[in-house]
Amino acid sequence: MPALTGRIRTPQTAPVESGYRVALRTPGALKFYLAAAPARIGIAMTGLGIVWLVHGSTGSYAVAGAVTGGFAVAEAVGGPQVARLIDRFGQPRMLPITLLLHATSIALLIALTLSAAPLWMLVLAGVLAGGSLPQIGAQTAARWSHALRGDPVLSSAFALESLGTGLAYLVGPALVGTVSALVSPVAGSLLATTLVLAGGFTLAAQRSTAPPPTSGVRAEGSERLLRKGFLALVGTNIAVGLFFGTMQVSVTAFAVGRGSESLAGPLYSITSLISLVAGIAYGARRWRTPITKQFVVAMAVLFLSSLPLLVADSPLTLALSLALPGLALAPIQVLSSVLAESEVEPAVLTQAFTWLNSGSAAGIAMGAAVAGRAVDAQGPHLGFALAVGATLAATAMAFVVRQR
Repeated sequence: MPALTGRIRTPQTAPVESGYRVALRTPGALKFYLAAAPARIGIAMTGLGIVWLVHGSTGSYAVAGAVTGGFAVAEAVGGPQVARLIDRFGQPRMLPITLLLHATSIALLIALTLSAAPLWMLVLAGVLAGGSLPQIGAQTAARWSHALRGDPVLSSAFALESLGTGLAYLVGPALVGTVSALVSPVAGSLLATTLVLAGGFTLAAQRSTAPPPTSGVRAEGSERLLRKGFLALVGTNIAVGLFFGTMQVSVTAFAVGRGSESLAGPLYSITSLISLVAGIAYGARRWRTPITKQFVVAMAVLFLSSLPLLVADSPLTLALSLALPGLALAPIQVLSSVLAESEVEPAVLTQAFTWLNSGSAAGIAMGAAVAGRAVDAQGPHLGFALAVGATLAATAMAFVVRQR
């Protein structure tokens, strides 16, 4: 098990049982983990559902992109602000309010879309929907930390979080695409929101595992979010997000450019599938290497394993090249959560986890925008070069994290 510099300590005698089994046997853990599952899938469906909804009514991808862009930016900016209120007043009190605001915003967006409202109104509704989207993953991570603080099995718990999120983003986009295509785009968005509400309200009802409100120490804890160590950790997540964003565009352009449009989705999913397997394997093992060293090694592996992308010249070689980075991505997500937990005060844990998510989301948005221009100008391999550059930047930031 990792020897951490924070609150998690390496035990003198490693337990024989699987870390996953021990984590899920924690009182209330299995209940809140399963309760969050529908909400995770709904959140994974929401962004793509908006694309289907707006394009289905306007026939314009430009309009759909503008609304989805507003949604994504608002989620990245508004998420930490909502998390601040959740840390202060508690999940059971604030989560239902957030869920109702999000459902109202989605209903408004659907109504405006169907009534052919002007673009600014659609974008505004998208911003409201993104700003109120509950960060379920950050809240379950905070519950794990509250239940297992000081216990080395916490890294296995965060591996379960990574697994749950990865599965949601495999199932969610496919589900909303199928429902939107076979039923209607409105049905896709309604299903996504229903899943978010079902999982969110079920999670909010489980008060015994929720971290207590921490308004009395909020100001002191917030200072830890501004320290260089945590800011560098957010920086690594931005860089990894840049990698994902550039890859989304570059892989699609590669497949289209070779007349294999139907392979774009399966090719892109290879990295996620390998990441899931790597995450399961990583969380099942007790590591003795210091956590900061693991973080640097994982980032270095991500950089080195991305280099073959620069020379991929066929769908087969690209598929093999896409599999390699997946070996490092899930461990990086787990390590980021463990490092955040050891760096900040319990009073601001939900904010800390949300800032990591927001950093990734911001990186994905920026990466997609930059890669789009690069691919239009020079082709997909320039996009792959940008992705490799993002992994190099992430590795450099990981060294800063280790030094702090």
